[in-house]
Amino acid sequence: MPLLTRIRGPRDLDRLSPEQLDQLAAEIRTFLVDAVSKTGGHLGPNLGVVELTIALHRVFESPKDRVLWDTGHQSYVHKLLTGRQDFSRLKMKGGLSGYPARAESEHDVIENSHASTVLGWADGLAKANEVLKKDDHVVAVIGDGALTGGMAWEALNNIAAAKDRPLVIVVNDNERSYAPTIGGLANHLATLRTTDGYERFLAKGKDLLERTPVVGRPLYETLHGAKKGLKDFIAPQGMFEDLGLKYVGPIDGHDIEALESALQRAKRFGGPVIVHCLTEKGRGYQPALADEADRFHAVGKIHPDTGLPVSSSGLDWTSVFGEEMVKLGKEREDIVAITAAMLQPVGLDKFAKAFPERVYDVGIAEQHAAVSAAGLATGGLHPVFAVYATFLNRAFDQVLMDVALHKCGVTFVLDRAGVTGTDGASHNGMWDMSLLQVVPGLRMAAPRDADQVRAQLREAVQVEDAPTVVRFSKGAVGPAVQAVGRVGGMDVLREPSTAAVRPDVLLVSVGALAPMCLEIADLLDAQGISTTVIDPRWVKPVDEAMAPLAEKHRVVVTVEDNSRVGGVGSAISQALRDAGVDVPLRDFGIPPRFLDHASRGEVMTEIGLTAPDIARQVTGLVSKLDGRYEESRAAVEPARD
Repeated sequence: MPLLTRIRGPRDLDRLSPEQLDQLAAEIRTFLVDAVSKTGGHLGPNLGVVELTIALHRVFESPKDRVLWDTGHQSYVHKLLTGRQDFSRLKMKGGLSGYPARAESEHDVIENSHASTVLGWADGLAKANEVLKKDDHVVAVIGDGALTGGMAWEALNNIAAAKDRPLVIVVNDNERSYAPTIGGLANHLATLRTTDGYERFLAKGKDLLERTPVVGRPLYETLHGAKKGLKDFIAPQGMFEDLGLKYVGPIDGHDIEALESALQRAKRFGGPVIVHCLTEKGRGYQPALADEADRFHAVGKIHPDTGLPVSSSGLDWTSVFGEEMVKLGKEREDIVAITAAMLQPVGLDKFAKAFPERVYDVGIAEQHAAVSAAGLATGGLHPVFAVYATFLNRAFDQVLMDVALHKCGVTFVLDRAGVTGTDGASHNGMWDMSLLQVVPGLRMAAPRDADQVRAQLREAVQVEDAPTVVRFSKGAVGPAVQAVGRVGGMDVLREPSTAAVRPDVLLVSVGALAPMCLEIADLLDAQGISTTVIDPRWVKPVDEAMAPLAEKHRVVVTVEDNSRVGGVGSAISQALRDAGVDVPLRDFGIPPRFLDHASRGEVMTEIGLTAPDIARQVTGLVSKLDGRYEESRAAVEPARD
C-alpha cells in the first residue's frame, strides 16, 4: 500500500522512519507528475518543495501553528499532506484550487497569491499572538522569486524590530521565479549558496586551536567573539543579521533530516529567524529540469513521460503581442521592454532574445517597474511594461502619481485581462478598466482580435505625453472581426438589418467580447429588435462621437469583461449625461465579487455574461420601452377626440 494513501493529516508523518520519508517524497513526485499532467497547473515549483513541506509539517503543528505560503502556487504538497489527495479536478469547478483556499481546509491561512505578501501577514499574526499571549508559531515560506518584491523587505524591516517575537521565515531558494531570479538579492543568495558557512570554519578550527598550548584557547575565543566579521568574510549572511534576524543555513532543501534539525532550532529560538533552504525547481522530473526557460513553472495538459503538450491551442493573444514587439523594436531603437519576473509568460522572451540590452526584468516589483518606466520615458525612451492585468493593481499609485502626473509616455500592456477562470479570484483581470478610469490623461485600448492588438499597440507607442494601456485576454485568439464602417474613432461591426428611422439598440462591444456581441445582435434581430454593434477600440477617453450616435438609438447596451462598478459602461453613461443625451443605458459586466476558480466559460455562464442571457434581458428592456410608448399614446389619443 503506497505511503501517500495513508497520509490523512500532518500528524500521520510523525510515525514514519527516515527511509519511509524518502519513499513518501518519491511517491509525491510521481503523484504530482501524473496528476498535474492531466489537468495542468504549477508543476515545477511543487516538485522542488517536497522534502521541505514534509519537514515543515513534521516540526510544526498545523493548523495550531500557522504555515503560510508565498507564493501560493507552491502549496500542492501541502495540500496532499493535509488530506487533499483528489487532484482529478485541480483548478476546475468543484475541484481543488491551484492555491491555498480557506474554503478547502483549516490548514490554509492566506490565498490571494499576489507574491511578496506573506511576510506582512506573518508579522501581523506574530503580533496578534504576542498581544493575546498565545504560544502558537508562525511560519512564512517565501520563495520562487517572491523575495524580489519590495513589500517583503518592508515587512522584514518591521519583523526585525522585535527581537523576542517568535517568527520563522523559510526562504525557499530555487534561484527562480518563472525564469532565473535576477537582481542584487539573487546575487547575495547565490554567494551564500556557494560559500562554506562560518560555523563549519570555526568547527574545523576549534580542535586545532584548543590543542595549541597557551594561546590556542584565547585565540579561538577571540575569533568566536569576532564572528560578525568572520560571517561577512566567510559567508556573507550579514545582510540578514544587520536587520536583526537570526540566520540559519544554507540548508539542503532535499535533506529531510537536515531540514528538520534547522527548523527545530529556529522553532526554539524565540525570535525572528531566517532558515535558508536550497531547492531545485522541477526536481525529479527530467523534462522539467531540461526546460531552462522556466522549469515547467506552469503547464497545460502534457504527456507525463515526455512533458510535451497534449495539444496545441493555436495562436494566442500573448504571442501576437510578443511578435509585434519584435517588429517595433526593429523599427524604433527607443522602445524598451519591462517585465516583473515574467519574461516568457507575458510574451517578451522573443524581444529579449533580439534586443537583450533593451529589456529589464525588475523581479516581482510592479511598483518599481512603473516608476522606473517613468524614468526611462523622461530619459528619452518609450518603455513598454507588460504585466498581467491583475498585477497592475499593485502599481496603481505609481501609474497615477509618477507616470500620469508627469505626462510620461509609458505603454502598459495588460495580459490575462477579464475573466481568466482556472486560477481563481486573485488572478482574474477584472479591475483594470475601473481603476484606470480615474487616471487623468491615460488612454486605454481594448483590442478585439489579433489585428487590433497589432494596430493598437502601434497607436499606443506613438503617444509620448501620457500613459497608454493595451489590454487583452488569456488564451487563444479567435478569427479577425472585420469592421463594416467607422464613426469617429470607433469601428462599426454591424449595422441594423432593417432600415429603421431610429434603431432600437446601440450595442457597445469591449475588446475580446466582439464575437459574443455579434451573436447577441443576431438573437435580437430574430426578435425584431434592430441593433447597431460598435467597438470603441479606445475605451478611455470615451469617443466624442459616442453621444451623437447613442442619441440616434432608443437604448444603449454596453458589454465588458471588467467589473460593472466604474467600468466602461459607467464611463459611457457619464459621457452621455454630460452631453445631455437622455437615452436609457444598461451595462453588462462582471459583478463586484470574487469569482471561484472554474473554466472561463463556466464563470461567464455563472455571472450571466453570455449571449443568450444578455439578449434575453435586452429584449425585456426594449419590450418595456414599447409598452411605455403604447401607454403614453393611448393616454394622449382620447384627449384629441
